[in-house]
Amino acid sequence: MSFFQPSPTGYLLKLKIVPGASQTQVAEVYGDQLKIRVAAPPQRGAANEALLAFLAQRLGISKSGLRLKSGGRDRAKVVEVLDSSPELAARLQALAPKDGK
Repeated sequence: MSFFQPSPTGYLLKLKIVPGASQTQVAEVYGDQLKIRVAAPPQRGAANEALLAFLAQRLGISKSGLRLKSGGRDRAKVVEVLDSSPELAARLQALAPKDGK
């Protein structure tokens, strides 16, 4: 199973977030979710902001091209990427670690 799927406006990413990590990084593919460790604490939306900034940087898009669709106060989140280009699909696939971990 893939952690991302097409949507009418781009792609939906299924993520599992671990806030308060030593550094922000992609950890592994966890079932049908991409597990990301975020250095920011889970307070006042700091981890969500750090997550969106990290994804924007890794995908080469602006933060305004990302939207937290669900999971604002949960570790399981769905982020919408507002870009449906084939190039973006390749960048999304490249987010996953090569060995799955």
